[in-house]
Amino acid sequence: MTDPTPSPWFDLDTYISTPRLGGLTLSRDGSSLVVAVQGTDAEATAYTTALCRVDPTGETPSTRLTRSVKGESLSAFLPDGSLLFTSKRDLLGKAGDKPSETTAALWCLPAGGGEAYELARRDGGWGQVLTTDSDRVILGVPVHQGAADDEADSAKRTARRDKKVAALLHTGYPVRYWDHDLGQETTRLRVGRVTAEGDRELADVEDLTGDVGRALGDVAVSRDGSLIVAEWSVPEAHGVTRAELVRIDSATGEQTVIASHADDEFGTPVVSDDGSLIVAVRNRRSTSALSPDATLWLIDGDGESRPLAADWDRWAHPVAFTPDNATLIVTADDDGECPVFAIDVATGEVRRLTQHGAYSSVQLSPDGATAYAVRTAYDIPGEVVAIDIAGATTRVLPGPVEYPALPGRIERVETTAADGTRIPGWLVLPDGASHDNPAPLTLWVHGGPLGSWNAWSWRWCPWLLVSRGQAVLLPDPALSTGYGLDHIQRGWGRWGAEPFTDIMALTDAAEARDDVRDDASVMMGGSFGGYMANWIATHTDRFAAIVSHASLWNLQSFGPTTDASWYWKRELSEEMMAAHSPHLFAADIVTPMLVIHGDRDYRVPIGEGLALWWALNEKHEGEPADLPHRFLYFPDENHWILSPQHAKVWYDTVIEFLAAHREGRAMETPELL
Repeated sequence: MTDPTPSPWFDLDTYISTPRLGGLTLSRDGSSLVVAVQGTDAEATAYTTALCRVDPTGETPSTRLTRSVKGESLSAFLPDGSLLFTSKRDLLGKAGDKPSETTAALWCLPAGGGEAYELARRDGGWGQVLTTDSDRVILGVPVHQGAADDEADSAKRTARRDKKVAALLHTGYPVRYWDHDLGQETTRLRVGRVTAEGDRELADVEDLTGDVGRALGDVAVSRDGSLIVAEWSVPEAHGVTRAELVRIDSATGEQTVIASHADDEFGTPVVSDDGSLIVAVRNRRSTSALSPDATLWLIDGDGESRPLAADWDRWAHPVAFTPDNATLIVTADDDGECPVFAIDVATGEVRRLTQHGAYSSVQLSPDGATAYAVRTAYDIPGEVVAIDIAGATTRVLPGPVEYPALPGRIERVETTAADGTRIPGWLVLPDGASHDNPAPLTLWVHGGPLGSWNAWSWRWCPWLLVSRGQAVLLPDPALSTGYGLDHIQRGWGRWGAEPFTDIMALTDAAEARDDVRDDASVMMGGSFGGYMANWIATHTDRFAAIVSHASLWNLQSFGPTTDASWYWKRELSEEMMAAHSPHLFAADIVTPMLVIHGDRDYRVPIGEGLALWWALNEKHEGEPADLPHRFLYFPDENHWILSPQHAKVWYDTVIEFLAAHREGRAMETPELL
C-alpha cells in the first residue's frame, strides 16, 4: 500500500511545508515550556511561526497556543504564567486606530487559557522583551537617533514612509549587517511594569539608556530585574568596533564598564539568579597570523574577574548558573556534536551532560535540576528534550512535530592528513548503498569558516540528495570548531592550503569505500564553502560539477565590501589574499559551475557572484550556446535563501544541475525558471 503522504526528504513541496522547531521559553516556575514552530502560510509562499506548549514532565501531548495568520515571536513568561509575545496580527487597537505596517504589538496570553489580548503597541515594534520575577519588564526598542520620544519616532517613520524615502545618511561604520541596512534607527533600553488587574497594560515605562547609538548588543538580566548586563559596542579609529561589557542599574540607569580590553572582545553575558556572578565570552582579537580564541570570563559582585575552565580547549557558550551559583551550564561544539556541559565554578572542572546531537535554546529549571533544549543532529530533524543535570541523562518530550524516517544512514568518518592531523566528518549514505550498489558522492563543504557540521539544517539538508541515491560527505577540515584551537589555527590565513588539502584527503578516503563510487563525484558549498567551491574549481578537475553559493571569489574586493570589513581585514593580509584568492586562477577552471547569489547578501556581497560569473563567461573559449555554467540569481534573497518557493527553486536547480553533468546530458530548466 502506498503512503498517501509524500516523503519530505524527496518531494520538495512537502519538504518546504514541513514544520520546523524553533526556540524554547520556560515559565519562571518551570511548569510550562513553549516552543516556536515555523510553518508555511496557506499559499506556501512565506513562513510564519506559532507557539506550542510542551509538558516539561512529558506526561501530556503538546498543544498549540497561538494561531494567527501573521505568526508570533519574542515570547517571555510573566511570574503568574501568562505568556507575552509579539505579533503583527490584525486587530484594531484600544483606541480604534489601525496598526501601521511596522507595528508588532505586544500581546498577553493568560495563564489559565482564553484569548490573547493586546498589552501594548508602538510604531516600530519591539527588539527584545525580558521578564523578571516581579511585574518589571526590560524592553529593547528600536528608535530613530535623535528622536526625543516615541511620538517623534513615529512621526519620522510616517514621514519617511509617506514620502517613500529610503535614503540613509551614515556618520560611521558599519552601514549594514547580513541582510539589512543600518540606518538612523538604533536600540534603546527601557524598563516598565505590567499591571496586575484585568486586561493588563504596560505602564510606567522609563528610558534607561537614552540614545546610545549602536552601542547596545546582547542583554542579560537577573531574576529580580535589578541588574542588567549588556554587550556594548565601542567605535574605534579606522572603522573598527570593539565589544565590552556594561552593567546597568535598572533603577537609576547608571552604567559601569565591567569588562574591557584593547585586545579582547566580550559578549554573550549571563547573570546568576541573585546577580552576584556574571559570565561572558572573552574572545581574543585575531591578527593575520593569530586566530581568535574564545574563553569564559567570570566576574563577581566585587568586580573581580578571572577565566573559567581556562584549560578546556573548546569554545563555550554560557547558558545559565544553577541557583546555588556552584555550576555553570554551557554548550560547545565538540567533535561533530554540540553537547551541553556543566562547569564547576570553583574548580573549572567540565562534565559532559549529553551525548549525541547539537543542543540549542537551552533553558534551566528554577531548581537547577533539569535543562530543556531543542536537540538536532544530521539524523535528528528536531525534538524537545529534558536533561537531568545530576544523572547526565536525556529524555525526549512529546513535541508538536513528528518527522518520518530518513532514507538512509549516517556514519562518522575520518582520515589522516599528510602532517598527521586527524580529519573528521560525516558520511550520509542512501538506503541500499553497498559494494554491489555504490552511491555517487556529493562533497558538501560548510560555511563559517569557524563552524562545524554538527546540527540539522533545513537550508543545507543532505537528505534531499541522499533520497535521490547520492552519498553526501560533510567534512570538518582545518578551521572547523569543536576540535581545539590547534585545528583552527592550522588553517588560519591559509584557506587554500590545509583546509583544501584536508577536504581532498577525506574525499579520497570516502571514494575508496566500496559503497561509494569514485568516478562520479560532485562538489558544493555556501559562503566559506562557496569560497572552497571556487578554490577547488581553480585547482582540480576531479569533480563532474560544482555548485558555488554566496561565494567569496576575489578576496581583495570582498574585504572592503562585506558588512564587517574590520573583522575580515585582520585575517586577510595582502600576503594571504595574494596566495589564496580564487580569482587569480580563473583561467584554470574547466569544471561546469552553478553560481548562486542573492542580491540582499551583505555578508558576501553580490559583486562576488557577478565577478565570478563574468570570469566564467570571459574565459569560455567555445560558442556562447555551449557555455556549461549557470547563474541562479535571487534579487530579493540574502546570504541564505529563506522563502519557501525560492528554497524549492534552489534545490530543484542544484539537483538537476548536478544530475545533468553526472549523466553527461543537457540540463533541463526547472519549471518556475
